[in-house]
Amino acid sequence: MKLKGATQLETPLFDTLLTHVDTNPIAFHIPGHKGGKGMDPQFRDFIGENALKIDLINIAPLDDLHHPKASIAEAERLAAEAFRADETFFSVQGTSSAIMAMIMGVVGPNEKIIVPRNVHKSVMSALILTGAHPVFIHPEYDETYGIAHGITASAVERALEMHPDTKAVLVINPTYFGIAGDLERIVAVAHAQDVPVLVDEAHGVHLPFHDELPLSAMQAGADVAATSVHKLGGSMTGSSILNVRRGLVSPERIHAMLSMITTTSTSYLLLASLDAARRQLATKGEAMNERALTLARTARTAIDNMPHLSVYGHAELHSESTYALDETKILVSVRELGITGFEVEKFLRETHRIEVEMSDLLNVLFIVTSADDESTIQALIDGMRDVVSVYDQSGNDSLSIMLPEIPPLALSPRDAFYEETETIPLENAVGRISAEFIMVYPPGIPIIIPGELITTSTLDYIMANIEAGLPVQGLEDESLQMIKVIQQTKAIR
Repeated sequence: MKLKGATQLETPLFDTLLTHVDTNPIAFHIPGHKGGKGMDPQFRDFIGENALKIDLINIAPLDDLHHPKASIAEAERLAAEAFRADETFFSVQGTSSAIMAMIMGVVGPNEKIIVPRNVHKSVMSALILTGAHPVFIHPEYDETYGIAHGITASAVERALEMHPDTKAVLVINPTYFGIAGDLERIVAVAHAQDVPVLVDEAHGVHLPFHDELPLSAMQAGADVAATSVHKLGGSMTGSSILNVRRGLVSPERIHAMLSMITTTSTSYLLLASLDAARRQLATKGEAMNERALTLARTARTAIDNMPHLSVYGHAELHSESTYALDETKILVSVRELGITGFEVEKFLRETHRIEVEMSDLLNVLFIVTSADDESTIQALIDGMRDVVSVYDQSGNDSLSIMLPEIPPLALSPRDAFYEETETIPLENAVGRISAEFIMVYPPGIPIIIPGELITTSTLDYIMANIEAGLPVQGLEDESLQMIKVIQQTKAIR
């Protein structure tokens, strides 16, 4: 088959798998089910033999994800072209591994990286593995919706002035809720100091393919972006990509780190789905996004016009951290309805068979893609109309959430992870170094992380949230009475 010089209409990796299957090979290699013949019949019948026939390993005709030279290399080249990157690397372990690899490939032990306070757990995992020191920036907080937005260029500029030895800046763009900051300006601020910008782009794979969506990381000039193709791009769950721009970072080192934390039993089902999803996005992405936006706008208008409901929209974009909006994410505030988002989720599931993306104390989040149609959108509208008719209680508007000060970092997350710990009453924890995460939803921003000093103001904030009945999470003790801390001999005196 043709490899070098393949176009966006082609799928070199997927085609290689199909060609291999057509030879009807006699397999004496893993996986042991050998095309499904050795698999549980019920599962095999449900999955289908075609999928199982391409559940293969890195035998010579199929290339090797860890050292791509043929069809995988060409598939990654086409992805880089589609996403406007210099290099693109496939991940079969989700965006979590991609995020870890991009951080590990840029910062090392005792080096500083600027990160938003509301980072994904994979960022904290990378900090533990690298031994890097986080310089936290509080994201802007939306009191109406109770959600965290992104960090601002102004905050990044201040952090770089205070920490001129910073090795990288990490940005979440867009947020889980589809809200993007002024990423171009953040990139300009960081690049003025020769500091690379790493982007958690888990919810932005579709952005490059429609001009009414926020800018993608590569369009904004970022250096690395970990992007979930499976979330909104049509590939299978667990398949993601790392987009890299040469200059301030080394693609080779980042790829080496990704390889280090990636299984050698790579899933060719996931890899093939990445190849096919890239083709669909590159050739039909604009039309797909146009359809999704049209459907989403229909739902947005209908729901926003319902009593006691409000949909986050362009009218709420008024700051550096709320610069652009992905309208395919429909964030609905139910705080004026008198019930929680959790209750709305439960009601929609039990009465309308609707599964939502997320719910919290104040909101419910829906995601619309080109896979939807007029009937699914009407089902959503009908479901929300029933919510209003059943639960029109009006209340819950008094909830107020404030962000605490970021506590001092006494130990790096890595050092805290490996220290001996003990469990003490939470009320006695002032002056001790936390060995656990504590956060409250909303807004999902950690109050404290392992390695931070528990101050009086921090403890007061935690106790106030517990007393208010807000969902405080992270502690191993579900009663919220005990906390793990670093043993006293290691505490700051």
